[in-house]
Amino acid sequence: MYLIAFFLGYHLIWYFTNKYKIQPMKREQLDSVMTWLIAGVLLGARLGYVLFYDLGYYISHPLKIILPFSFEGGFHFTGISGMSYHGGLIGSFLMASYAIKKQKLDYWKTVNTVFMVVPLVYTFGRLGNFINGELYGRITDSAIGMYFGNQTVLRHPSQLYEMCFEGFVLFGIIYAFWIFLPKTRNHVMALYLIGYGAARYFIEFFREETHEPLIAIMTRGQTFCAAMVLCGIALWVVRWYFTRGNTNPNCSRS
Repeated sequence: MYLIAFFLGYHLIWYFTNKYKIQPMKREQLDSVMTWLIAGVLLGARLGYVLFYDLGYYISHPLKIILPFSFEGGFHFTGISGMSYHGGLIGSFLMASYAIKKQKLDYWKTVNTVFMVVPLVYTFGRLGNFINGELYGRITDSAIGMYFGNQTVLRHPSQLYEMCFEGFVLFGIIYAFWIFLPKTRNHVMALYLIGYGAARYFIEFFREETHEPLIAIMTRGQTFCAAMVLCGIALWVVRWYFTRGNTNPNCSRS
């Protein structure tokens, strides 16, 4: 799923950049940005899981952060389990930002183009979760309930909810803004943060919570998503302030 997602993301960024003549870009420049972005996704997602969800355990077992096998009771291949979406988002943003500056591309034009395609790329991650029978939803007696693994209770297929609303629907909303409200092209990253955060916040009510909450009234995922929405709103306001009065829908003034 990761390979399919990265392949699709690469070609969608290239397609939209050329279709809408967002900026001159060479293949070599996009190659560099994608290489750093992919590294950021993988490293950020893993380190994010360690920091956000099970820091105490990994402090006691630091090698398990990176090693896909265990020596307890003999040699066993265990794989690397635990990837955080929010960690991957932060890691990819930081590393892609470095690559964009290094390649001398227009920063905001590139960032906003990337975030326009992220929802479609994201769908494959949740499809992988569904196929693996992981990150499933809470127990339900509704007709849409499904059995996961060897469980004997029906659960919400929350992976499919996320794939639909945080993926396809969110892309449709962002693309509609892009087409019908060209001035919002300055705010695609902010729109993504707000849209994903809001969608995931409500889907968390159907998703099985496996970690202690950071705030009593919200799941841990809802806490991170609420922070995303606030960051998105703040970014929108800041970007609006610096780009107001500029009629170019692909404005990058900062």
